[in-house]
Amino acid sequence: MKPAFSVIFLTTLIGAGQGLFLALFTHQSYALFGLLPLQSDAFYGYGSALALLLLVGGLIASFFHLGRPERAWRAATQWRTSWLSREVIVLPAFMAFVFFYGLSHLAGFRPEIVTLPSGLVIDLSVVLGIAGTLLAFALFVCTAMIYACLRFLREWNSPLTVINYILMGGASGFSLAAFYAASAALSQANFFVSWAAIITFLALAGRSASLARNARLKPKSTMQTAIGVKHPHIVQRSMGSMGGTFNTREFFHGKSESFLRTIKPTFLILAFVLPLLLLASFATNPVLLGIVFALQYIGLLAERWFFFAQANHPQNLYYQTIG
Repeated sequence: MKPAFSVIFLTTLIGAGQGLFLALFTHQSYALFGLLPLQSDAFYGYGSALALLLLVGGLIASFFHLGRPERAWRAATQWRTSWLSREVIVLPAFMAFVFFYGLSHLAGFRPEIVTLPSGLVIDLSVVLGIAGTLLAFALFVCTAMIYACLRFLREWNSPLTVINYILMGGASGFSLAAFYAASAALSQANFFVSWAAIITFLALAGRSASLARNARLKPKSTMQTAIGVKHPHIVQRSMGSMGGTFNTREFFHGKSESFLRTIKPTFLILAFVLPLLLLASFATNPVLLGIVFALQYIGLLAERWFFFAQANHPQNLYYQTIG
């Protein structure tokens, strides 16, 4: 498939925003049970604002993928059957809860909702955080299932697609949270660094598993099945048209095999290996953690490009380039 940079930025930006929100609420949850000191409202509030900024950036990027942006609302009408429609609904809902979660902290408006028998006080920010967490995971699933549900694109049609979207979004979000904490609440940076390292390692394992799986895939379609001819020896002499078509532009990345072989180790090193090595040092220097996030995000951009390019549409058996 041809990677669309609008979708690459959409998926990586909202993934980092989801991950950052989950990191912030995870910290608050630990503090709620007395496992960590609760940070100031400003820490959670401004962190939520940063997450919301990433989500807005991803939403803006998505509009560059639309031929008629003024009709974008129609994408939500097929929610019963379309994962894309579900994503269109869940994304703004999640953004709303991130906004109100951050606002409740910044405004200091956290009235008590209920006190559990154990004495645990559940206030408004906790309720908003729980709802936001559920929506964050729902958004991960909706985004990933847009691709994982396509049975004819076998590279995507796997539970690993969903797992990897969750893990890579979580890794980038916790890495950003580590940088944010090192800049705003240094005493808590190690908490985010540790989780960022764990999730990055799991993301490396998950993405490596999907690469190994895809390398073992054997095409079910052949030139014979593509054109309905059973002759054992078929040689293609043309692309099926005199020039480029929608099929040749949109369903093939146009890059060489050597380029693809270069991209794979590049994103594995940038998105996973180098961040892991730096996070393993448990350094809480804001500059170093900023470099970790920058490297990881650049690596995830390359990973997402490869994710789209590796999907081999069956139509390429017919509309293939002739040397």
